[in-house]
Amino acid sequence: MKRNKLLLSAIVAATLITGGVIYAADHIDAPAVTGQSSDITDMYVFQGATASNLVFVANTQGLLSPGSTAAAKFDENTIVEFNIDNTGDNKEDLVIQCKYDAASNNMQIYGPVLPSEIGTRSKLEGSMTASVAVTAYGAAAITATTTSGIKAFAGPRDDPFFFDLNQYKKIIAGTAISFNNPGTDAFAGTNVLSIVVEVPKAMLGSAATLNVWVETKKKI
Repeated sequence: MKRNKLLLSAIVAATLITGGVIYAADHIDAPAVTGQSSDITDMYVFQGATASNLVFVANTQGLLSPGSTAAAKFDENTIVEFNIDNTGDNKEDLVIQCKYDAASNNMQIYGPVLPSEIGTRSKLEGSMTASVAVTAYGAAAITATTTSGIKAFAGPRDDPFFFDLNQYKKIIAGTAISFNNPGTDAFAGTNVLSIVVEVPKAMLGSAATLNVWVETKKKI
């Protein structure tokens, strides 16, 4: 397989403390990628139902209406890359790379693996460790589990991020001083394309704290 260079196009960052739940959101805040397959909306990292596993979630292509979701596709020229720093130097020590294969309509997973390059440029690393068919909109979720314990899902999902955008605008404008309880979810009824990768913690090293961020990188 030809290993093309990949160039950073978007990033969401967060820190994960073992046992916690971390998320980061960035809906339509990056004009260069708004409306593109490389537009990241959210990242979540949390302990799996099996306590010895960690779950990585990257959501892209936010604000999809129900009517447009069925036609939404992952881009085979865009890699979604989870970066994992387990030494505390804010540089990726491991990567999990997710590549869409249009011919088979599968999401292919590479890693966790030590990257040969770090920073804004990457290449597809190592061998494929998992592959899962992309779930169609409205269909039952398709998941894959490998003998090494890696689990994967890819496909459309309801946007899980809750944010009262209108009230936020009022607070910023000085016409309100706090959020309502309950608030009004600005993302209700919209969808995202989601990639979920669950891996045994043993594959991530022994550090008590991990720094995790997700990037989308396009082939150049």
